[in-house]
This record gives sequence, C-alpha cells and structure tokens, in this order.
Amino acid sequence: MTLPDSAILDNLYVQGISQMDDPFEKQYIRVSAREKRMYDDEEVSNLPNVPLSHPHYKEWLTRKWSSDKLIGYLGAKKKPLRILETGCGNGWLSFQLSKLKHSRVVGQDINFTELQQAARVFNGYTRLRFIYGDMFSGILNDRKFDVIVFAASIQYFSSLQEILELSLNRLNPGGEIHIIDTQFYKPPELTVAKQKTASYYRSLGFPEMANYYFHHSLKELDGVKYQLLFNPWSFQHKLFGSKHPFPWIGIKKADQ
Repeated sequence: MTLPDSAILDNLYVQGISQMDDPFEKQYIRVSAREKRMYDDEEVSNLPNVPLSHPHYKEWLTRKWSSDKLIGYLGAKKKPLRILETGCGNGWLSFQLSKLKHSRVVGQDINFTELQQAARVFNGYTRLRFIYGDMFSGILNDRKFDVIVFAASIQYFSSLQEILELSLNRLNPGGEIHIIDTQFYKPPELTVAKQKTASYYRSLGFPEMANYYFHHSLKELDGVKYQLLFNPWSFQHKLFGSKHPFPWIGIKKADQ
C-alpha cells in the first residue's frame, strides 16, 4: 500500500508502514464488500442516516439510536472532552462526536483502507484526527483521554480484560469507557454463537474471518465496576417493546 497524500489527508497520522498488508484488513474489506458495507464518500458523510431502500437500513437505525444516546449523554456533561474512538472504521461516529462543543476526537483503527476514507471525507475538521495502527503498539504514546468509545468494535479483540486494562490506563482520572453496538452473550450461549458465526463466514466464502471475530459475555466483566446504561434484557425494556438489541456498557475510572 502507498501512503496517503499528506497535503490532502492532513488529519491522518501514520507511524510506519509495516502493518499495512495486515491479513485481518484484507479479510475484513473483502467480507464488507460481499455484505455491501463498503460505502462511497457521500454515503459516509451522511451516516448514520441512510435511505429506506438501503440494504442495511434497520442496522443503521440501531446505530443511529445508540450514537444519539451516547452523544446526548456526553453533551450533558457540558465540558470539553478528549475522546478516542477505537476501531473507528470510516470515521462517521468520530465525526459526530467531534460536534460536541469544544471537544477533540481521535479516531484510531488498523483498517488502513477505511481510515484513509475517513481522513479524506472529514478532512479539514480541526477538532478531529485519525491515527493508523494497533492500540497495543504504543501509537498513542502518553496521550490521555476523557472518553474511549468502542462502537461495534470490541468483538475484534480476543481478550476483553486486556483491552479494557489498556484503555483504563489511557484515561484521565474520572474518565469513561463506553461500549455500544456489540452483542454480549450469556455463557451458555457462547458455543452456539461461535458456531453460527463460523457458519455465516463459510457461507460468504471467507471462513478465515471467524478467526478474527470474538464473542464476549458480561461474565468477563467480573471484577470491573461497570454500569449498564442500557439493558436490553431488562423487564422494563421488554415490557415496552424496545427492539434495541445491544447493551450500552459504561466503565468509569476512579477520580484520582
């Protein structure tokens, strides 16, 4: 892969090029294309809004609901925030978060293809920057954040405990981690969920992709002080017919 034109993509930081032929990215891009999840620049600029005729219209309704809730929650703090979105993909949510007053946002991903698109589509927004690379590689150096967001991305980390520990170390005192748009399973459900995922990727012709997709349960959060800011399993939400399928998990770092 070639490096982007720095004069055009001045909001994309790339440290080295050793991982740009990462096998995960190759698989991810091919699967996304097969699933019709690769969007042109105009479509990305309008996300999470898509037309009714869009093949993933219902999915984007779900993502719009969760992003609106998150942005409303963070906006209610009424203070500048330094925000990191890990696994930002094409950057649509990072851009929406950058609209929060006086806040600054970094979108980080190992998907160089989508990250270039994010930097191109949202180029020129001074409160928004993108970083290419693995969060575990030290690319963030000593940067600290008030908020770290995982939106439909935590399932690509094999160890929930490990990524949360790293994220907590990147937070300022009182900072928060937010996990949205990801399915969490009860322990007895994990085996069947893994089998369904493997079967799905086989049906697409990319069985290797199952090796990069991980299934997590709330049991893995034992010992972590977290809050279910939205609980899809609660009696209240079931009673009122809520169809939002994903929990919204908030984890706060101590104020010290």
